[in-house]
Amino acid sequence: MAYARYEANQTLPAKFSRMLKKSGLAEKVKGKTVAIKMHVGDGITYSTIPPVFIRILVDFLKESDARCFITDHYVYSRHPEQRGYTESNLGCPVLDDCSYFGKYFYTKTVDYKSLRHIDIAGLIHDADFLIDFSHVKGHGSCGFGGACKNIAMGCVTDRTRHEIHSLEGGLVWDKDKCIHCGKCIPACNHHANSFSEGGAKGKYQVNYHHCTMCQHCLKVCPAHAITLDSHDYADFQMGMAVCTKTVLDTFEPGNAFFINVLTAITALCDCWGMTTPSLVPDIGIMASDDIVAIERACIDAIKVEDLIPVGIPQGMELGTEGHLFQRLHGKNPYVQLDCLQKVGLGSQEYELVTVK
Repeated sequence: MAYARYEANQTLPAKFSRMLKKSGLAEKVKGKTVAIKMHVGDGITYSTIPPVFIRILVDFLKESDARCFITDHYVYSRHPEQRGYTESNLGCPVLDDCSYFGKYFYTKTVDYKSLRHIDIAGLIHDADFLIDFSHVKGHGSCGFGGACKNIAMGCVTDRTRHEIHSLEGGLVWDKDKCIHCGKCIPACNHHANSFSEGGAKGKYQVNYHHCTMCQHCLKVCPAHAITLDSHDYADFQMGMAVCTKTVLDTFEPGNAFFINVLTAITALCDCWGMTTPSLVPDIGIMASDDIVAIERACIDAIKVEDLIPVGIPQGMELGTEGHLFQRLHGKNPYVQLDCLQKVGLGSQEYELVTVK
């Protein structure tokens, strides 16, 4: 994100516009219905993709004779208008990908351990073309959240999210460690946990019908009273790769494009409903028609030597081995790329072409 001089055409939005014009995307989307899959955030999150970039993309698609809409899951309950995501601001509808009640989807069967169902969101499935517009950040379950996470967790139903997260293991509550602070209850975005009769002094219980195994409850527990009975993040990574391939296979070859925004790169996923300080300085925006290559380029660009210490919570110590995200979350983000490559979604080899 180097600037040659103080001029508007040297800023990131202007460069993004030039990137789109050079990408060859205009011819690919012409006459097609385009689903722009992005994360609309939650709560008081402010690190999601700024509306100025979304409007640039929408206007570009319209000028290219494409019909487009922005989509994510739980759109209306997340109140994206609070972050500027409205039709009037962005120039196209902002829609729930499984429709308002979350019941519009197409089921594909897979066979990877306990992962059996990929319920593809109806509006994603029905679109002619997919633009995976992702905000890059850390992720507690897979180390890194980018294009793959945006699809595998955002283009499917709760049932599929639950099956993927369940590859990590089940939740276990230790009553002797629990201090009954109650922090785990509001941390759940799906109202899946509670304490039995007796309020916060009762027994911790999980409604697994609603639980997506996101582990927010586990991560906020100050006493470590909630744990996983097993933990293999590599299985979770492969589950995400299988899901991503299943979603992308619904589109004709060449009808998917990936844009990763590397600004406000924080430790946690945007679904937490809050924004923490950036881990590294803003890097820019990358785009590719190869999901594996773009994910590799993004991870390579995020370097531990560029760490901004304030992005790490007080009292938390980084590990000493591997990528910055591995040191932060204990999970090697490159495993995700190996899984994506193994299921045939692309190559980790890439060449960076800088748009000036």
